Amino acid sequence: MRIGIVIIRAANMDATWTTIDLACAALRRGHQVRFIERTDFEIDRSAHLVARAHLFEPPDPGPDAMIASLCDRTAPRRSIDLQKLDLLLLRVAPLDPAVIHFATLARDRGVPVTNDPEGIVRVSNKAWLAAQPGIPTPPTLVTRSAGTAGIFHSQSQFGVIVKPARGSGGRAVTLVPRHAQAELVRAFEAAKATGDGYVVLQAYLPDAEKGEKRLVWLDGEIIGGYLRRRAPGEFRHNLKRGGTAAPALITDEERNLALQLSPLLVEAGIRIAGLDVIGGRITEVNALNPGGTFHSDRVSGSRLAERIVERLESTVGVRDLAEIDTWAHPAP
Repeated sequence: MRIGIVIIRAANMDATWTTIDLACAALRRGHQVRFIERTDFEIDRSAHLVARAHLFEPPDPGPDAMIASLCDRTAPRRSIDLQKLDLLLLRVAPLDPAVIHFATLARDRGVPVTNDPEGIVRVSNKAWLAAQPGIPTPPTLVTRSAGTAGIFHSQSQFGVIVKPARGSGGRAVTLVPRHAQAELVRAFEAAKATGDGYVVLQAYLPDAEKGEKRLVWLDGEIIGGYLRRRAPGEFRHNLKRGGTAAPALITDEERNLALQLSPLLVEAGIRIAGLDVIGGRITEVNALNPGGTFHSDRVSGSRLAERIVERLESTVGVRDLAEIDTWAHPAP
């Protein structure tokens, strides 16, 4: 397959990212990989959808060598015709409206896009999960009203987590204890100033003390995962915030959670997602650039990236197009 992978910026990546894990797995299986940064899409004078891309050919150079060539910009760089891709894989966070627009154009011209760009817009807003009746989640409020937030906070026995409705990486996320009204006001305003202005409040779950599971969901099933333990003095479990990865037993209860959520994700065009679970409740659905393969593999010996690429191979047909070497030209 000819796989285009859309990223925010090559120099920001590191060898622990699922994006790199997937790219290396694709190369090991004989596929071509093209990394496209978010600013490198173009419409040419013939109305073709093109992009400048960093080119990688089999064999797999290994994650460290791949990162070095991306960061140093020593990988071959060419302009490619996006309509000749067999798959466009979106790995961008935070959400970039321009990327979504160009990915939608590619999809509408027959290029398979994972995850579906319109589905990403829907699911990546935390209001989406809160609006699904019957899905086990913490008690949740989505609002722009500080007054409504105050009432919800006063009714939450263990305090609340405050976060922007659209955001990632733990930015502008605050734990507000019960009765800390002034702290709630500050947290609410910080979250409101981030993303689209809507704020999510979730009742704090005491089971968070034990950690948070990141479950890797693919086409309707959980294929693996790991436990994220937060750093001392930190309430967020994000690895970027000092959290650590540990093995996790995936329970029948958690698999049933995925069964309940799967039809909704599939209907939205989501194929790969990361489900964050605390105490048997889904706290977030990550469809923008879900992670988890590197750390799951490291702590459990699984081969999640390989399994994802294998599944994509079986469901995305190689398109009957011109010779491969006609789809790339030197980039200006």
